[in-house]
Amino acid sequence: MKYMKRLNREFYTKDAITVAKNLLGKYLAHNYYGHKLSGKIVETEVYADINDLASHCYGGKITKRNKAEFMIGGHIYIYLVYGMYWQLNISTGKEGVPECVLIRALKPVDGIDIMMKKRNTNNISNLTNGPGKLCDAFGFNKSHYALDLAVSKKIYIEDRGLKINKKEIISAKRIGIDYAAEWKDKLLRFYIQNNKFVSQF
Repeated sequence: MKYMKRLNREFYTKDAITVAKNLLGKYLAHNYYGHKLSGKIVETEVYADINDLASHCYGGKITKRNKAEFMIGGHIYIYLVYGMYWQLNISTGKEGVPECVLIRALKPVDGIDIMMKKRNTNNISNLTNGPGKLCDAFGFNKSHYALDLAVSKKIYIEDRGLKINKKEIISAKRIGIDYAAEWKDKLLRFYIQNNKFVSQF
């Protein structure tokens, strides 16, 4: 039987950078109207400091929008950008400490035909290679806000036994945050080296 283990609470309650790196090679899954959609996580991005000008938790202020970011590690923080694109984040660390990891890109694995129909494309390399694209392909939206990945039967993350060598993990600047002063230069994006499913920008 193929190795498959659901990630538990302990995985998510580590610091955001550790979780972001450890998520690479894990599989995000969504039970979508009786069909399993899944993809291998190949790129992540960290937002985990109240001094980070690019973070929704800047200054430590809790709002209706960002309250999921303050939940104990393992909860979905999803929000809309440009009024069009959903962004799937996962809270990390302890309750009350605002940290999250953005899932930037996936390699589609299960349910590819459904994803292609949802995104109206036959180009598999362009299917989930960006945070908005993967949310469209997987059907993620506001209804999934604050969902607990550690216990949910609908959306969860699996370890399928794939180990990513540390040498394969590239650290880089985050995308689309030129307004964030010195924070725009911090290496808080992580991706699997030479993977064709890493996001395009």
